[in-house]
Amino acid sequence: MKTTLVIVFFLLFFSGINSTNAQPVKENGQLEVESTFLVNENGEPIILRGISYGWHNWWPRFYNKESVKWLANDFKCTVVRAALGVGPRNSYIDKTEWSEEKIEAVIKGVIENDIYVIIDWHSHELHLNEAISFFTKMAEKYGEYPHVIYEIFNEPVDDSWEKVKDYSIKVIKAIREKDPDNIILVGSPHWDQDIHIVADDPIEGFSNLMYTVHFYAGTHGLSLRERSDYALNKGIPIFVSECAGMEANGNGEIDFESWKIWIDWMETNKISWVCWSIADKNETCSMLNRSASDIGNWKNSDLKESGIKTRELLRKYNK
Repeated sequence: MKTTLVIVFFLLFFSGINSTNAQPVKENGQLEVESTFLVNENGEPIILRGISYGWHNWWPRFYNKESVKWLANDFKCTVVRAALGVGPRNSYIDKTEWSEEKIEAVIKGVIENDIYVIIDWHSHELHLNEAISFFTKMAEKYGEYPHVIYEIFNEPVDDSWEKVKDYSIKVIKAIREKDPDNIILVGSPHWDQDIHIVADDPIEGFSNLMYTVHFYAGTHGLSLRERSDYALNKGIPIFVSECAGMEANGNGEIDFESWKIWIDWMETNKISWVCWSIADKNETCSMLNRSASDIGNWKNSDLKESGIKTRELLRKYNK
């Protein structure tokens, strides 16, 4: 009798442990875009919520499968964003093989932990040939996994929508030759602020495209939401692949009131959102203190205010 009770106890105990760790990919499967919504394999609208890693070339120490596991299990992320730094010294252009290894460490951790990953071409300038080479390789290696989302141009700064659109079509074609169905995120000019221009001239001929909007609540408010509402009303699907509560320069105090308005707006419109960032730079938007280990297991003392608040939000909404 005692043996039976012990077995039952352990079965219930371990069942409880497993039930606390959500499996977003197992639950939702292959993602698609329908109208303005991101939907699961059953056609049900879903919202992905998570965190972006900082530039891989500046904070490579966090690019490992252990930190992914911590973000999935402790922060309750359903998506993480691997930000492949492109352009600055020692980034992808200079150290291609090493850079790919860092991004792939996160991708492999995501697959192990059954969450989604945004493979982010984290650039502010056009690098067409390099982008085609990188995304062709990633699509060939990981396109069979429903975990994968491609973000093909983080934040165009000075380029017109005409140039960004032309670039995007060429990169999309390269990805679709290897991966016919995973979601592709397309950036818009001026730091992903010109979504209203995109709405008047969207890319046609491809499925499962979404367009990114980035906001920092201390700087961006009603006018950007109005631009976004204009795009939604014209049938443009939006994905907020980078956001936070402070000013757009990454510093300043967190504007909690404005941040809440943004969160409410995204939840109402069923728009996925990803917060910036896993880094230990001396700035408000970097979520970690220097005391934070490379592989997670972070205590509250390892988290800055933005990290504590982001964790609170993710645990609230990703129940």
